[in-house]
Amino acid sequence: SSQHENAVKIDVLNSRDVLLAGTPNFTESLTQIPGIDMISKGPGVSKPVIRGLSMNDVLVLNNGVRIENYQFSENHPLGIDGNDVERIEIIKGPASLLYGSDAIGGVLNFVKEKPAPADKIIGDYRMQLYSNTLGMISNLGVKGSSGNFFGGFRVGHKTHADYLQGGGDYVPNSRFNELTFNANTGYSGKIGTFKVFYDYFKQDLGMTVPDAVPLINERGRENENWYQDLEHQLVSSQNTLFLGKFKWDINAAYQLADRKLQTTLDFPFVEMNLKTFTYESKLYFPSDIKSEYILGVQGMYQNNRNLNNRPSQFLPNANINNAGILGLIKHSFPHNFILQGGLRFDQYQTETFALGEKGTDNYQAPVSKNFSNLNGSLGLTYQPIEKIILRANVAKGYRVPNLSELTSNGMHGNRYEIGNDSLSPENSYETDISMHYHGDFLSFDLAGFYNIIDHYIYVSPTDETTSSGVNIYRYSQSNAALFGGETSIRFHPESIQWMQLVSSFSSVIGKKENGEYLPFIPAHKFRNEIQLKRKKLDFLHEPALTLSAITGLAQNHPSPFETPTPGYTLINLNINAELIISKQHWLLGITATNLFDKKYIDHLSTLKPMNYSNPGRNISLMVTIPFEIN
Repeated sequence: SSQHENAVKIDVLNSRDVLLAGTPNFTESLTQIPGIDMISKGPGVSKPVIRGLSMNDVLVLNNGVRIENYQFSENHPLGIDGNDVERIEIIKGPASLLYGSDAIGGVLNFVKEKPAPADKIIGDYRMQLYSNTLGMISNLGVKGSSGNFFGGFRVGHKTHADYLQGGGDYVPNSRFNELTFNANTGYSGKIGTFKVFYDYFKQDLGMTVPDAVPLINERGRENENWYQDLEHQLVSSQNTLFLGKFKWDINAAYQLADRKLQTTLDFPFVEMNLKTFTYESKLYFPSDIKSEYILGVQGMYQNNRNLNNRPSQFLPNANINNAGILGLIKHSFPHNFILQGGLRFDQYQTETFALGEKGTDNYQAPVSKNFSNLNGSLGLTYQPIEKIILRANVAKGYRVPNLSELTSNGMHGNRYEIGNDSLSPENSYETDISMHYHGDFLSFDLAGFYNIIDHYIYVSPTDETTSSGVNIYRYSQSNAALFGGETSIRFHPESIQWMQLVSSFSSVIGKKENGEYLPFIPAHKFRNEIQLKRKKLDFLHEPALTLSAITGLAQNHPSPFETPTPGYTLINLNINAELIISKQHWLLGITATNLFDKKYIDHLSTLKPMNYSNPGRNISLMVTIPFEIN
């Protein structure tokens, strides 16, 4: 649907915005959207935060397929590559109606680039260089189309050394390296569209943990010890059939995630394998100009296995099964009212196997959990005049406790975690109200939300320690609430249309029912920009300059096991333009982030307890060279 018809606003970030962000941290480019933040352990390991919720409370989709890659905690990366992405769609708030469990905070959907134009073979080469991490990204893509058939591939490589804090000191073992390969093929005709995708994603991510720091004597980029060795493969089939006045979507995907933890041993300390099969079928009934009806089923089968009897088996072997049915209706009424809503019912089952020898301290009994949940949403869009859109939406979402929360028993990062097999599913009840105004020279957005979460799941330290003195953390639950909002304004004077002023503010507060603040809640943030853009300047096409200031206010409401964090302001600069060479539009850009090399710590940095600051000044160069093959 068009954005104006949706009861829930969907923010969109295109691939050009990501490229010009100029950061080695892919997740950081998403924070351009008000209400989006990130938990980071340096540039290599980061997790998106939507309105104060993160980790398993935010669902990440690769072209509509939910990513399953041990995304349980802040120590695990996003696990997706942005090089073959055309745009990123961001839904804020519960979206369980369409996506099932884990979408109570919101959804990030990374949408693949479009096929090549008819009967053409085109491609591009992209290169990015980074001063702070001595990093380089190199990426090559080729795609073609002939008649009803199309296909393409893209291969990429990233390498980054240990990053520099503000002031110049490097952070030991924050280095990381990635290798990616993506391919697709398909057919499009009168009967429908049939597509097959393959994604390969390999990461070696250094871990800045107390055991690793003494082993690093100099800055480098090779991963030698204390790093995560991650490999993820995804095969998906996405098909649409046109059956008279009906449209039928049939999608299926299989993904394989391997996770190894390499320490100082000659073999992995942890080795796990996660296999996931997902399926989806949606039937779009004949609709008229006023109404639309959709009925669908979704499901997932998953198994986790520990391999090769490694020293640490943090999670038990397990099988997980989920199936859901959903219905959605949208109807337009007179006077520019659009009503949109639906219901969904899910069954969820988790079965684990016994781990360890019975009668010993490390024995874990098998766990069997069955959950069912009814969810839905109801929203209204009203357009009183052409330039104003009002939205209101109420939604219920849910998230079942994941395998780590139910059964973990072992070292996880810097702590020893013990799961809780009596946890109940989280249930989220959110109300959203927003307004959008779009004039000739001024646009304005204002949104507010209130999210009540029953049985909010969190991990917290205890007074217990292991025999070696490591703090023990346990999972618990409490009712909680998050509330806040975002506002943004864009203005370009009628007399200076090549200049645009952009300002935004985002705020979220999260509390448990006992009054304690929730963990990983971002500070209130301002973002102000001056954008200068011309259609042509001498031999430069679409030249643009953006000067931005990002201000994070002091976070003086930490959770009981966090500490307050001072505020900061960062200045960023971007200059980009297109050059036309042999009828091809080359894109060149230079970006400076943290221009004045300020030493600061963001409240969501998990390196804060080790007293490491966020990255200092970074100068990045970017070039995209398109080409066409006759």
